[in-house]
Amino acid sequence: MIRFEAVSKRYGRGTYAVEELDLEVARGELCVLVGPSGAGKTTVLKMVNRLVEPSSGRVLVGGQDVSLVDRVELRRRTGYVIQQAGLFPHLRVADNVASVPRLLGWDRARVRRRVDDMLALVGLEPSVYAPRYPHELSGGQAQRVGVARALAGDPPVLLMDEPFGAVDPLGRERLQQEFLRLQGQLHKTVIMVTHDIDEAVTMGDRIAVLAQGGLLQQYATPAEVLAHPATAFVAGFVGADRGLRRLAVTPIDEGDLYMPPVVSPSTTLAAARAAVEAEGIDWAVVVGAGGELLGWVEPGRADDGVSGVGASGAVAPLVRPLEAVVSLGSSLKVAFAEMLQHDAGWVAVLDKGRYLGVLTPDGLHAALRRSVGGQPVEPAGLAQSGM
Repeated sequence: MIRFEAVSKRYGRGTYAVEELDLEVARGELCVLVGPSGAGKTTVLKMVNRLVEPSSGRVLVGGQDVSLVDRVELRRRTGYVIQQAGLFPHLRVADNVASVPRLLGWDRARVRRRVDDMLALVGLEPSVYAPRYPHELSGGQAQRVGVARALAGDPPVLLMDEPFGAVDPLGRERLQQEFLRLQGQLHKTVIMVTHDIDEAVTMGDRIAVLAQGGLLQQYATPAEVLAHPATAFVAGFVGADRGLRRLAVTPIDEGDLYMPPVVSPSTTLAAARAAVEAEGIDWAVVVGAGGELLGWVEPGRADDGVSGVGASGAVAPLVRPLEAVVSLGSSLKVAFAEMLQHDAGWVAVLDKGRYLGVLTPDGLHAALRRSVGGQPVEPAGLAQSGM
């Protein structure tokens, strides 16, 4: 746990980089600091490992006041990742990653194992990348090495200052997802600085929005910040399109799903027609005996003379593949992207390969309303609408 108790950093009379900050980051939580330039984000970060000393107040890590801890010892047990990786240019990748374990006095065999483990953990083949120098790496590879180096000493706390800011947008998204995967395994206590609200929404368990002078405006989950900005400043900072950003932090819930008619490949065309007519639509989902999704079918539009399937024949030859598919718990953003990518009117939702139902635009809207505490809306189907 990291706690800031009435922490201030004053640079001159009445001029604060940070003023009276009270903030607590729970153990294993990823807290993102956002705000405009001059909001004191990096100053807050650096006060954790005493690169900056507060003018007043206390910073506690694991219940211990950091001002009472030797600076060198404190920094050895605190991982630090900065923009553009900050690797030692004259050292090979292996030596960069090994720097903290060596300072901690680990033996050579343990250091070698740790270097290999850390490089593998961040997706870099040790035999390929360990011998390289930083100038032989791409920006994304260098950032991965920077994360590996920060984690090599197994620190309980990780500080990240614009860690992906110098990487191209596609690489940045990959690194974000890769780090979230690592965090899901390691559960470090992380404070991360970014100026990008979208990155904060993607990465953070909680977001701290700071105004000029480090004044804390709101500290809450991404969903809460987007749905209920605490101040006009927060509303302006997260933007008028915060409703769209909520798509990224709202997971699909089983209660959001619409249940269209379900048939099996052996269902007769007549029975399938009756099922969709009863629902008032012209399509059905085709599911196998084990609950697996096989595709979809439009029995009401099948011409017996053309399709070759009579009323008593099975619908199997009429089944169409279904590409718009997501997993339960995926974000509404992912589901919406699937709809757009495949020009689909709905997206099928699976749970470990088992078909659960479909998410329609009405269901997506109902889920968004639910995410902000709005009146629940019964998920609706798509009358007379297939894919």
